[in-house]
Amino acid sequence: KPFINRLTWASGIGADGRPQLIQEGGVSCPETAANWNATAFSTKTHLFYTVTLEKCVVQLASGRWKKEPPHEEPGKKYIRALDIETGNVVWERPQIGNAEGKRDAGLLATAGGLIFYGDPGGDFVAMDERNGKTLWHFTTSGENKASPMTYTVGGKQFVAIAIGPNILCFGLPSKYQDR
Repeated sequence: KPFINRLTWASGIGADGRPQLIQEGGVSCPETAANWNATAFSTKTHLFYTVTLEKCVVQLASGRWKKEPPHEEPGKKYIRALDIETGNVVWERPQIGNAEGKRDAGLLATAGGLIFYGDPGGDFVAMDERNGKTLWHFTTSGENKASPMTYTVGGKQFVAIAIGPNILCFGLPSKYQDR
């Protein structure tokens, strides 16, 4: 089931398992939908989380245009939570920043019910896995291109992300570790 709003390049999947193409040239949607970014899954919510790009691209057919090629609006990025049983989008959160750029980081789901990611605007963000509500953010003023990770040292859990040439690590005070 498509998790994007506009699909124009294929009508479905054929018996051979390949997409059934519906046009050559013109506007093709989506450009990439979801790219190399790491996705995440929560065993509690049974939701699959992905960064999604709603953007079309103009593909020029061979030959010359008799009129100006079609114009498309700039794309928009979202974090979407998909129900793995139905494929339905349960919630989505629009992302700030330039959708044309490749400033995307992957997602990290934790056992504590958080989704961590670096947004295209340069913030490191923690959101609630149930509804996508932002719970915390840290302005990095850098480019987020890596997926966050988590690790434990001496019984204390940390979350880290590479931002530009830097590695940022965050941990909670000990009194919050068991929550």
